[in-house]
Amino acid sequence: MTTPPPHLAAADRYESHAYRRCGRSGLRLPAVSLGLWHNFGDDKPIETQRAILRHAFDRGVTHFDLANNYGPPYGSAERNFGRIFRDDFRPYRDELVISTKAGYDMWPGPYGEWGSRKYLLASLDQSLARMGLDHVDIFYSHRFDPETPLEETMGALATAVQSGRATYAGISSYSAERTREAAGLLRQMGVPLLIHQPSYSMLNRWVEHGDPSLLDVLEDEGVGCIAFSPLAQGMLTDRYLDGIPEDSRAAQGKSLDPGLLSEQALAHVRRLHEVAQGRGQSLAQLALAWVLRDPRVTSVLIGASSVAQLDDNLAVLDRLEIADEELAAIEQDAIDSGINLWSASSDA
Repeated sequence: MTTPPPHLAAADRYESHAYRRCGRSGLRLPAVSLGLWHNFGDDKPIETQRAILRHAFDRGVTHFDLANNYGPPYGSAERNFGRIFRDDFRPYRDELVISTKAGYDMWPGPYGEWGSRKYLLASLDQSLARMGLDHVDIFYSHRFDPETPLEETMGALATAVQSGRATYAGISSYSAERTREAAGLLRQMGVPLLIHQPSYSMLNRWVEHGDPSLLDVLEDEGVGCIAFSPLAQGMLTDRYLDGIPEDSRAAQGKSLDPGLLSEQALAHVRRLHEVAQGRGQSLAQLALAWVLRDPRVTSVLIGASSVAQLDDNLAVLDRLEIADEELAAIEQDAIDSGINLWSASSDA
């Protein structure tokens, strides 16, 4: 297969997207960022991936989010992204925010997961090699490690920044208490904590709970927030309004337990869908707007399996405001639904 001509980015790519400041930093992120958790492994055609990434950038999406084990197989999303970056995006490197993470299972043996200095820095070097980059813009500790001193994990993030392999440090799925500790440790090391990446949606509201809540801590510490799974692994889309389609994530056992799609849960989803219809939006668009309603949220991470799906999600930018009466109606059905797969990390 011949390589397509290099991408010539749209001249108007910055005219319609919204950019929001990340905490108290100087960095602004697009309100909608593209995550490569699904749809960018070796099980998807490279040309489909290329089309999605090209179109996202043409629509002002400047932030692409990866992790070491995104695929399948592990590492393939970074490798495929690196190939597309080389062919299409190298001239635009300084217009992009590229992030990756380490913390979950990546390779066999005792040094292939969690939060040790050895694992994090080795993983970062591997990620850079797969993507063909000399640095990423954000390097995350993907989850809290209860058996490694937090000083060691944060020290590895500080080294990543101080060595030039990352521009900023981030954490994901840390509790409010651990987030405050992490921010303090990094501050002592001269490397501010830029951003936290928690799961957050109308059906998974853990970041609002507690005194202080995670969102309270982020505001107090001046740390940005980028929400992943804002569509609750697909529950907050039109896919499940009438049951479980055979080609859906739930039917295939991909990050959505079919047991969560009870009639009681779907009744809430259908009522939220009615609110969205009343606004002239899809349920997915309403779900994204709802997460972005809070000024402490910098960006939402979406996935996309096609250019059409990407455009449908980006249409949220046409209507982000939500009236008080709509928020009150949403509140009746924005119920925690057992969807938080990452609670073990954030509860530690």
